[in-house]
Amino acid sequence: MVTPVSRYRLRPRSVPAAVSEIPLATRRTARQPQPVPAAAAATTEPAIPSNFLCPISLEMMRDPVTAPTGITYDRDSVEGWLERGHSTCPVTARPLRAEDLIPNHATRRMIQEWCVANRALGVERVPTPRVPLSAADAAELLAAVSAAARRGDAPACRQLAARARALGKESDRNRRCLAAGGAARALSSAFSQLVDQPALASSLTASCGPLDEILAALVVFFPLGEESRSHIASPASLNAVVSILCHGETTAKASAAVVLREIASSSDPECLDAMSETSGIHDALIKLLQRPVSPQATKAALVTAYYLVTNSGLAASRLVDLGMVELLVELLVDADKGTTEKALAVLDSLLLTEEGRGKACAHALAVPVLVKKMQHVSDMATEFAVSALWRLCKSFSGEGPCKAEALQLGAFQKLLLLLQVGCMGVTKERASELLRLLNGSRDGVECIETVDFKGLKRPFS
Repeated sequence: MVTPVSRYRLRPRSVPAAVSEIPLATRRTARQPQPVPAAAAATTEPAIPSNFLCPISLEMMRDPVTAPTGITYDRDSVEGWLERGHSTCPVTARPLRAEDLIPNHATRRMIQEWCVANRALGVERVPTPRVPLSAADAAELLAAVSAAARRGDAPACRQLAARARALGKESDRNRRCLAAGGAARALSSAFSQLVDQPALASSLTASCGPLDEILAALVVFFPLGEESRSHIASPASLNAVVSILCHGETTAKASAAVVLREIASSSDPECLDAMSETSGIHDALIKLLQRPVSPQATKAALVTAYYLVTNSGLAASRLVDLGMVELLVELLVDADKGTTEKALAVLDSLLLTEEGRGKACAHALAVPVLVKKMQHVSDMATEFAVSALWRLCKSFSGEGPCKAEALQLGAFQKLLLLLQVGCMGVTKERASELLRLLNGSRDGVECIETVDFKGLKRPFS
């Protein structure tokens, strides 16, 4: 709640030039009381009338609503009170429901007039609040979306989805109201019905406005329930999402990537199998990582790839063949924390395959990146980096190029420090085994500095 804040400052007092020449002791005795300027008196903040204060927050109301008990509250405060599990009026303790609150326009206008009257004292006018969405309004809007989808009216679906998205983003209350009314279910069902329309099915190689808008609206109402996921995970719907991921506009690609992540992260085997069998999905993920459209889309693509790889060995082989290992290593060089964690998770999963380990061993930056990311990122990054390096060093018998390079880059010392500081579970086991693997190759190996990657040959395509 915004309280009135005075914006006035005292004007600098004009002092004659001769005063500075008077000795300090003389000035202290000779100083006379000065009258208080009018501007200084104006710095006092005006007292807010008590009937303008919310009984819950004790701050000036911006959107006053009146309960059946006759008590007026600020909407955000009283709705927050009810959402925290209370079911009574805070003042009278009588039963109260959110549906019973009525906007108090008279009090709101009085507050606005008072703010205007005290504008000279720095009081800002309270804006007129928008009418919040009611459950009936939400049901009507979502019913219109479903009806338009059944008719195959793509333009109407686009307009209605855009309205639902705008209302959901306008306030958290609207979003919860629409979500409770089944917004995700209605939008995902509309998407599934539209992709079965011949007019749209024949143009899926290009960006399709109605489908783009539905995906963008769907993102606002996460998480998706089982029924909503089944609509998007149908073969026709997944083909449409992948097509948007490849050929859509920037915002549409980001929405498609986030929707795929939402479906994949549910760990639903049927959904993951359907995604793995969708033509072009692996190529689309690779393309999105090569030409990122936003950090959110990049992370979403990595999460989707991780669940696909852990669900199916065929998906891992396909991504390795498409160059995912090399792409991840390049991405890890200067990635932020969140991207680093997700990229390391995918890389560690790809190194379960022999092809993946071969690609990583052949890359000049693979071992340096893993050694560097073992520390100073996060516990999750450490876990995946240690695991990935363990897979590389364990897969090659004898000295092995990966072991020698890891020793040169200081992996042995970092692992010792890691065990001293403390790590748990699988990470501790693999760090200990990795130390044993590296210990046999320590003779004659010189450790080099790995603060950065300067001086390392970096093969860019």
